[in-house]
Amino acid sequence: MRFVPTELPGAYVVELEEHADERGFFARIWCRDELAAHGLTAELAQCSLSRTAAAGTLRGLHFQRSPHTEAKLVRCTRGAIFDVIVDLRADSPTLGRWFGAELEETDGRAIYVPEGFAHGFQTLADDVDVVYMISTPYVPESAAGVRWDDPFFAIEWPPAAKRTLSDRDRSWPDFSSVSAVEATKP
Repeated sequence: MRFVPTELPGAYVVELEEHADERGFFARIWCRDELAAHGLTAELAQCSLSRTAAAGTLRGLHFQRSPHTEAKLVRCTRGAIFDVIVDLRADSPTLGRWFGAELEETDGRAIYVPEGFAHGFQTLADDVDVVYMISTPYVPESAAGVRWDDPFFAIEWPPAAKRTLSDRDRSWPDFSSVSAVEATKP
């Protein structure tokens, strides 16, 4: 695994280190020791799959409130997405800044999302699967989010002929009404 730092401290694009031969290749997609060697959360409490039928679907921006903050390693295993993370850490010099990258089934890249970040993605193709490796079990009472189009973040989402959001995702509040401390690891 290769860890490429983003401009947001603690967040990485994680690339595969392929070991190839005539059969194809082998690559690790999770390694506790390599994550820990980079100072990243190496706990794995659950793996989840998100399946989305239509291009232009936007999911997010989600996080879990403290004390149930979570780190995630997010990878697109079918189709393509524009993946976005937003720094919500109250003590961060990059509070409110975002990073986005295309993830495709063919590139094998993933985004490491530290605790205290919101996460979301927009599908760029039909029939998309996204796999999450998550450090903390999901706690429904701690589930939270911020508005995907909040002007404070000014995220440059890809254009979509038709953008589809759930009612829940459409109704998240602006960041100005959410305490950054809610999303920060205690």
